[in-house]
Amino acid sequence: MAPWVGAGLLQLTPIGALWLILASAFLLALLLQTVPPSAFPQGPLALSTFFHDLIRYGKTKSVGQQRPTSYEVFDVPKRWFCHFYIISVVWNGFLLLCLIQALFLGAPFPVWLQDLLRKLGASQMQGDELVLSAFLVLVFMWLHSIRRLVECLFISVFSDGVIHMVQYCFGISYYVIIGLTILSQVPVDGRNVYVGKGLLMQTRWFHILGMMMYIWSSVHQHRCHVILANMRKNDSGKVIHSNYRIPFGDWFEYVSGPNYLAELMIYVSLAVTFGFCNFTWWLVVSYVLFSQALAAVLSHRFYLSKFDSYPKHRKAYVPFLF
Repeated sequence: MAPWVGAGLLQLTPIGALWLILASAFLLALLLQTVPPSAFPQGPLALSTFFHDLIRYGKTKSVGQQRPTSYEVFDVPKRWFCHFYIISVVWNGFLLLCLIQALFLGAPFPVWLQDLLRKLGASQMQGDELVLSAFLVLVFMWLHSIRRLVECLFISVFSDGVIHMVQYCFGISYYVIIGLTILSQVPVDGRNVYVGKGLLMQTRWFHILGMMMYIWSSVHQHRCHVILANMRKNDSGKVIHSNYRIPFGDWFEYVSGPNYLAELMIYVSLAVTFGFCNFTWWLVVSYVLFSQALAAVLSHRFYLSKFDSYPKHRKAYVPFLF
């Protein structure tokens, strides 16, 4: 174990503990997918039935055991995904504005925000690179949310799929927490983080590498979303159906969930931007790794169950491996 990992565990902050719990929960959910359904009690009141309904959304709700009709009361349209990104654009845009004012104008964070960040375990570390890293990561997250919102509103073609109300509430909370996690990496214990025009002078090689990885991953994720949308449109761009077909092109040639893989790579790029050794952010990456792996596995099973001619060489999540 790397020394910084051990030190991170010994100095685990409340926000870090939250991400550790979430990562562990989704790892457990992923491992449970390897257990045959027959090993669990069945029926509408069975805990396993509720669990499987909770973790599935969209097309994957139709795979496996029959879904009790009583569960439909918890359904909300999958197209409400756009609400996540509306919240993120507004909230993380506000946090970014607060950080910009602190960095370039010397204005302190609002008192309530300072108190909240301290309770979450705001960073006590010194270092100019940490401030620039947090600034870049928050910018990247905000831009990511803008792109995903544009895709949801103007590119994606949603079916009548649904998501669980718990998933919907979690998605809303997620983008609030992720912004606070980023901002908590900036010291806010009364010290001035004003840097003025000298911010870019703090640029290090990992900032450049992280930005390049972020752009590369974002481009591939966008291409995959365009491919999925175009399968439901004619050559003139008009939506003609909402059925599912086998996607081809870009990373779809290797995995069933390239959009999930690209999401992971985006978060890895942010870990690189943080200089590789930000323990809290690696806990976030761990959560994204397991949550996106779960979604990719469920999606892969859907394609295998629906299409007999589905490419045999495709993996679920990681090319050639998993």
